[in-house]
Amino acid sequence: MVDFNTCVTLFLTCLITILIWAICNSKRAKSHLPPTPFTLPIIGHLHLLARIPHQAFYKLSLQHGPVYRLYLGYVPCVVICSAEAAKEILKTNENSFLNRPQNNSALAYLTYGSKDFSFAKYGPYWTFMKKLVMSQILNGATLDLFLKVRQDEINSFIKSLSRIVKNGMAVDLGGKLVKVSNNVISRMVMSERCSDNENQAKEVRTLVAEITELMGNFNLSDYIWLFKNADLQ
Repeated sequence: MVDFNTCVTLFLTCLITILIWAICNSKRAKSHLPPTPFTLPIIGHLHLLARIPHQAFYKLSLQHGPVYRLYLGYVPCVVICSAEAAKEILKTNENSFLNRPQNNSALAYLTYGSKDFSFAKYGPYWTFMKKLVMSQILNGATLDLFLKVRQDEINSFIKSLSRIVKNGMAVDLGGKLVKVSNNVISRMVMSERCSDNENQAKEVRTLVAEITELMGNFNLSDYIWLFKNADLQ
């Protein structure tokens, strides 16, 4: 049976949680923020998203307008459901919304604390990396230098399709296009065709798929502060 001290501890924990939630809610109500549905302690609005989040977002916009606020656990979010509001955020006030979310623990782990160019915080480091990438990797001269690589892979792709069609076989066009992209990238980066070693190519594709899945999975420790330091994924 649960002893008295355990009951008191649980009661005090719940009471403190509710008090903190009430204080935070009162502060939010006084600030000039977008409207928000009723917020539950700890989980915020996670219970409102159900199985199909984009439909839940639309239904909430009918009640609270095209711009409203949600709390995914303890993480505040602003939901935009109109083209006009999206233009204000993504174009007119672009500089105010340039930062990437930093609460994804899997992403932080895989990118060494968001140090890579794609997910780094907006600031001097990101600006420097952007200049470096655009001037040394994605500039016109570099792309022209690898023009023959792209032409070779496209020609090889067309010849492969022609052989398959002549034999009356079905074509996995999606898989073929992925292979072309992989070959172009691997030749540009490593001067080696990815598909020349099918075992290595399959290993790379599997690794990329696993990383993508890991980054996209919902992780309780990213949204529920009680589990912030727990490895639940």
